[in-house]
Amino acid sequence: MRSIGKFSVPGSQFSAKSQRPKAKSRFAILYSYHGIHLASRVTMAVLRVTNLACPFFVPLEIVNDGSWPHPSRLPLGAGWAGNCRASGQELPASDTHIREFCNLGYASACPHLPPSRDWDAVRFSVVRAGHDQVTIGFVCELGHAPIEHGKLTFDLVSEVWLNSHLDPRVLTLANCYLETYRARQGAALIGQSMI
Repeated sequence: MRSIGKFSVPGSQFSAKSQRPKAKSRFAILYSYHGIHLASRVTMAVLRVTNLACPFFVPLEIVNDGSWPHPSRLPLGAGWAGNCRASGQELPASDTHIREFCNLGYASACPHLPPSRDWDAVRFSVVRAGHDQVTIGFVCELGHAPIEHGKLTFDLVSEVWLNSHLDPRVLTLANCYLETYRARQGAALIGQSMI
């Protein structure tokens, strides 16, 4: 779910500045990647949340079927198909789980999510990009709070990570993020050369 700005619902109001939602009404507006929804008979607060990749998701291939409205806005830069490693074993994930939980993180409604876990989600961004290296920043979050953060640098000439992370899940997700970043950069270069 994501809430932005200021909105009002009869009997309730939320301001992004105050971070103190009030919910007295029987209606709430739910913002998510897939659109805005009005939920009736709900007495709840709408919290500010950013979509992040699930740390138990094992992406295998980019999904370019047009089913994601804005794929570049997804946590890994595109929609991915893959498996779930939440049980300790890598098992196939259903298309519904991939769309609703795996690609987005904070999947508290996911039936596979272990009750005790190190992180709920991992966030990535490009910190620095040059001709021979790309540095990706990461933040591992639990309960919407940062637990761990760092930088991973990829050498574009030798095609290897110059530094690694102790947990292979972070590096797996970082590889996916880097792949979509490089694909977008390549597409941008092709588009510029055609002008």
